[in-house]
Amino acid sequence: MLSNKTIEIVKSTAPVLADRGKEITTHFYKSLFKDYPELLNIFNHANQKQGRQQAALANTVYAAATYIDQLEVLLPAVKQIAHKHRSLNVKKEHYPIVGEYLLKAIKEVLGDAASPDIIEAWGEAYQVIAQVFIDVEQEMYDQAKEEAWDEFKPFRVVNKVKESSLITSFYLEPVDGSKVPNFIPGQYVTVRLSIPGEKYLFNRQYSLSDAPGKNTFRISVKRERDHVKEDGMVSNYLHDFINVNDEIELTAPAGDFVLENQKNQTVHLISGGVGITPMMSMLNYLADSQSDREITFIHAAKNGEVHAFAEETQKSIQSLPNAKECIIYETPNELDLKNQNFIAEGYLNEELLNKLIDKNGAFYICGPVAFMKNVIEYLEDLGVKTENIHYEFFGPSVSLKDYQNA
Repeated sequence: MLSNKTIEIVKSTAPVLADRGKEITTHFYKSLFKDYPELLNIFNHANQKQGRQQAALANTVYAAATYIDQLEVLLPAVKQIAHKHRSLNVKKEHYPIVGEYLLKAIKEVLGDAASPDIIEAWGEAYQVIAQVFIDVEQEMYDQAKEEAWDEFKPFRVVNKVKESSLITSFYLEPVDGSKVPNFIPGQYVTVRLSIPGEKYLFNRQYSLSDAPGKNTFRISVKRERDHVKEDGMVSNYLHDFINVNDEIELTAPAGDFVLENQKNQTVHLISGGVGITPMMSMLNYLADSQSDREITFIHAAKNGEVHAFAEETQKSIQSLPNAKECIIYETPNELDLKNQNFIAEGYLNEELLNKLIDKNGAFYICGPVAFMKNVIEYLEDLGVKTENIHYEFFGPSVSLKDYQNA
């Protein structure tokens, strides 16, 4: 239990953290990896280079300072982060190290402004916040161990399928011959790879792109191009060098961006680009269970060449009694124009959404951050309730309100 004095001091630092939070977290990661380089086996190097991890941590620290006396407000965000931590095999023994270097970064960046009272108060607050994460994550580890496995497990590639010019699917089964565990449509797994010539392991989280209840997991990976080296390294390695009979390591399914079972509510699955992957899991699950719910599947892509799962989507839609598919292509070719489900050229906009949706339905959104930001703003402007809007980030969560499409 934190004292009133500690709470007052921590809350008083919120404006400073809002202003200099990313500077502090950037300094934190630099110092942490210098002294504990083995932690680079856990963290996504591309997110570090792009500053997304630093921004996500800065947002979390700022939120903790703001709500230090109401930590229950942060529980949904804590659970989302905890899913990622469990999937990456972050352990409770990492938290004291993080706390030490976070306090050190606050002191070194803020200088004399970080008085002994502030450092002491943040030290106490960190212990409380860390324990919340540790407790939530331990429950997740226990559940994973009971239902599947709790760390990394080797899987064998049993099929590799090109879904579009950019996206390839990998079908995976456990090397030990065990049964593939169940999962909730929308969840993801962490893939861990050792790439020849690289000192550290690489972790990437990929949505499971097919319905549960199969003999294999399916992940579908977009080949990244025109990005920093680390961002494309894993996807290109998977595309170019991982083939049938090769092995990769996975953690058990995780994530809270999942299909909710509210039978009377219309389902809207809205995706852009590779954001279609968790939507395929949800759509195929609804098809397998012969759902009679109203379902609207909306997908935006540059054109048909990069549009993955087009035939599979049509098959699932046709098997459902109350489902429709709506495709928007930015620059369609002649063949795209003949697609019976193609409805618009350009970008998904508010006017178009207004014609397609049931405003009282449930909305699941995944794609590039700018795409999600726009779609969520459109839905809110159209009067959709916030609690009915669900979305999934690739990588660390960033603030949609602060996001700039630079």
